[in-house]
Amino acid sequence: MSLKQLLDLSGRVAVVTGGSRGLGLQMAEVLGELGARVAITARKADELAQAKAHLAAQGIEALPLVCDMGDLAAIPGMVSQVIATLGPIDILVNNAGMAWGAPTAEHSLAAWERVMTLNVSAIFVATQEIGRRCMIPRRSGKVINIASIQGLSGGYPEGAPTIAYSASKGAVVNMTRMLANEWAAHDINVNAIAPGFFATKMTQAILDRDHDRTAARAPLGRTGGPEDLKGVTALLASDAAAYITGQIIAVDGGLTAAF
Repeated sequence: MSLKQLLDLSGRVAVVTGGSRGLGLQMAEVLGELGARVAITARKADELAQAKAHLAAQGIEALPLVCDMGDLAAIPGMVSQVIATLGPIDILVNNAGMAWGAPTAEHSLAAWERVMTLNVSAIFVATQEIGRRCMIPRRSGKVINIASIQGLSGGYPEGAPTIAYSASKGAVVNMTRMLANEWAAHDINVNAIAPGFFATKMTQAILDRDHDRTAARAPLGRTGGPEDLKGVTALLASDAAAYITGQIIAVDGGLTAAF
């Protein structure tokens, strides 16, 4: 089979949580470009409408779904909407997440729980629901979790101690490995992408404060751009990654290599 055929996602259904902007929208773009029918979720209807228009301008028809992934009870209904409209789900990108910066001694329990609910529990619920209803019965599926280089080390961006975020992304790393082992029996691939510094709403305060120094920390000397997650997303969502599972791929300009 040719590489072009291996990367072809025509006829497949993909869900990207937190897909209305930033990294999620970038990943929705490449999945749609490769032929997948894409559903994107977000909390805000206006941002979803903008994302739908953005994708439509590229010839990609997207299904926008208002869903607060931090409301775990709302996730099964979202999954039902996707299945009813587009069909069984083949690809799940668990991208929705949040950060919270505070010194550990002052970090509130409520903030800790919010981060853990969205960054960890929502991934568990969405993956369990889609796996049980779509992937396991059909013995096929690709799960892509969005971790972070902060889940691979004990470091944190200058001036922003983020213990809950780092702990949550460490949990995503090991959840990915555990599930890859368990679901290999069902021919489901489970991998994670660990982005470095990308210009997103979540990182904007750090980059506004000291973009040049943050960019210089990576050997490639820059932060991530609007195309930099597309290649790895295409790989992990497609049959080209049939023999790849349980892996955490850092997309960070070489930052983890320089730790």
